[in-house]
Amino acid sequence: MPIFRYKARNKKGKIKTGIEIGLNETDLITRFRRKELEIFSLAPGENDLETKIRLLVERSGIKDLVIFARQFSVMISANVPVVESLLILIEQTENFSLKNMIAEIAFEVDAGSLLSDAFGKRPAVFSEFFVNIIKSGETSGKLDEVLNYLADEMEKNYDMVSKVKGAMIYPIFILCGLAGVGVVLMVYVIPNLTSVLTESGAELPFATRVVVATSNFLTNYLLFLGIALVGIIFLIRFYLKTYRGRRNFDYLALHLPIFGTLFKYIYLMRFTRSLSTLLKGGVTITKSLEIVARVVHNIIYQEIILKTLEAINDGNPVASVMENEKTIPKMVPQMISVGERSGKLDVVLDKITEFYGREADKMLANLSTLMEPVIMVIMGVGVGIMVAAVIMPMYNMASQF
Repeated sequence: MPIFRYKARNKKGKIKTGIEIGLNETDLITRFRRKELEIFSLAPGENDLETKIRLLVERSGIKDLVIFARQFSVMISANVPVVESLLILIEQTENFSLKNMIAEIAFEVDAGSLLSDAFGKRPAVFSEFFVNIIKSGETSGKLDEVLNYLADEMEKNYDMVSKVKGAMIYPIFILCGLAGVGVVLMVYVIPNLTSVLTESGAELPFATRVVVATSNFLTNYLLFLGIALVGIIFLIRFYLKTYRGRRNFDYLALHLPIFGTLFKYIYLMRFTRSLSTLLKGGVTITKSLEIVARVVHNIIYQEIILKTLEAINDGNPVASVMENEKTIPKMVPQMISVGERSGKLDVVLDKITEFYGREADKMLANLSTLMEPVIMVIMGVGVGIMVAAVIMPMYNMASQF
């Protein structure tokens, strides 16, 4: 896609320079004229260092895609042609990488490609779920409706992810702070305090000996521990890339205290919401389940969905497999069975999503409250160990004089 380095002049004669993306020189000049800017210099900018850095740094995030989906759906609903909508979005999009992709998609669609095919060529940014929703809208002639479904669901998913991240910031920050303070104390403070105790020759309590040994170990092997920690992280990441490693991790996530239930709610919402959106978009139940199995992002639930797909192909109801799964609450297959018999499966799936959405919101609202006593206990134990290991022996030595 053409990327240009430009020089433009406004009405007051002030010069503006920069990098901009466009279909061609004519498109760029027309867009700048609407901004009352006159371009007097245009040069290719694809190979500029600034361009390469911006494409590398400004990656498309979830928030960028949510904004893009909502703006695109509004324009299509207003009967703005697809290519013209994409050209408008090039101007409105701030993320440089996404702006470049939109321009490439607009160029391909203008050249005769299907919109879904253009999105499908960029799987790193646009998921299979996204592409199939677009494809169903093109096939049924209801692109504006399915784009609205897509924008709504992407916003809801983004809101849920934001709430989870927001709820996790506080405990993670506190625990990392405690770990950092602990290392500083062990490496720099404790050796000075315990040197008096060890030189006195008095018998030290067990807690003091443990703290002194830990301090000596960290002081002597801190660099080695740092290297070992980095190595362990790489090994864990490699293990998680294997099917067995990912499955074990996903299983563990579902059985964690407190968080396990929250993760179940999130995966169930992702399953029911995605399936409902695909069904509303006119995608068949079998194709929808194939897609949902890949976008649910949990192997345990993926296996259940694939078993359900096999059961459907054998002529069984949708809920037949879920009824016997412990990780699926009994309410879910019961409601799905009702929706299947009544012909309103998408409506029932929406109700399930709403129910677990409320439950997840309650858990997230209470998460900080639940974590506070846990953090206080950890801090109390740490302070207690320090008092028992350092302060009490020093107090005993002072009382002997």
